[in-house]
Amino acid sequence: MKTRHQIFIDKFFFYPIGWVLNIFVRIAGKLLRINHSLDREFTKIAICKFKGFGSIIQSTPMISALKKRYPDCEIIFVSIHQNREILQQIKTIDTIFTIDDKKFFRLIISCFKTLVLLIRKAPQVYIDLEIYSNFSTVFTALTLSKNRIGFHLRSSSFRMGIYTHMMFFNYKAPISEVYLQIARLFSDISEKPSLYPFHLNKNLPTAKFNEKYIVINPNASDLRIERRWEKFKFIALIKKIAQENEDLFIYLIGNKKELAYTQSIKNELSTFDNVINKAGETNILELITLIKNSSFVITNDSGPMHIAFACKTPTICLFGPCSPEQYGFIKNSIIIYKRAYCSPCVHDFEIAPCKGNNACMQLIDVDEVTDAIRQIMLSKENSFVEQNNIIYKSKNHILGLVNRP
Repeated sequence: MKTRHQIFIDKFFFYPIGWVLNIFVRIAGKLLRINHSLDREFTKIAICKFKGFGSIIQSTPMISALKKRYPDCEIIFVSIHQNREILQQIKTIDTIFTIDDKKFFRLIISCFKTLVLLIRKAPQVYIDLEIYSNFSTVFTALTLSKNRIGFHLRSSSFRMGIYTHMMFFNYKAPISEVYLQIARLFSDISEKPSLYPFHLNKNLPTAKFNEKYIVINPNASDLRIERRWEKFKFIALIKKIAQENEDLFIYLIGNKKELAYTQSIKNELSTFDNVINKAGETNILELITLIKNSSFVITNDSGPMHIAFACKTPTICLFGPCSPEQYGFIKNSIIIYKRAYCSPCVHDFEIAPCKGNNACMQLIDVDEVTDAIRQIMLSKENSFVEQNNIIYKSKNHILGLVNRP
């Protein structure tokens, strides 16, 4: 299903179902008087993030913290089929359940099957990392987990019956820190774990590259297509890099859905043999290896950007609709962000105020990106931005927990 269709179904189908479930769950809670204390030992914890494999990567510090607190606990992750590959690379996850959201009826059938598996597993805790999804809220209730944790927004107060614990969602804090705040419900965390360090597969062809190369991602998922920098600017930038660095290979990346768009960029650069389109050709392991071995990465705010962060590859990040503060100013990254009046808009609008005319991204010039490239290439050890991570300070107190009325 297209994203706009999913938003429509979420609003007009799952929202009313959520209201009805809320009533039943509240009544059941009063009658059963279940103990929802989190101060105990758990053997099975389920975590759910359906959309955005970048967000899954950002959740890995939380997963590591939970695994440290409960070393023998089975960590179950629930997502969509498209994210299975990235989840399989995160070894702190023990079990993966996925649903198929390509068609509405596939969604319903796969949800039923996954719910049966989850109910059989009987996790004592179910953590829903979705923020705006009514579908995810309904799914959470149907898992029958005794402890259900989710995020609270003023616009989602009806969910306070479905979830047993709700954490205030602070969109001004780095998202990994927001997720980690949930882990603090279970344990005192003195040191923030890092993003999961993806490991190279030396048997892959991309791991054997000896030539010097960079990776450029001109894409952004249709979840927020406004994050995409203009095509003609990417073409101008790549042309400039290719002309000035004939011995440098430039790999364009993207998934199968992004192949046509990426190829249209490559077509404008057909005279340059050192520009190669790898979109649609790499699985997630190959993509991780390609990014990890590259000299540096240039990317929009997207999934590959988070892989680069986790791999600690020097990265030039182009931001617009989303604030870079959401990722805590990752080391080895140069952020280019022109804060337009309406930016960041992602947390306030389902459809951007610009309706796709992303002025915030259009404000970024080719020369600015070129200057960032020079910063990287002039640095012998790629230590051009070795500033400390800026971490949202909460002093390890459980701040933001919203109780049921």
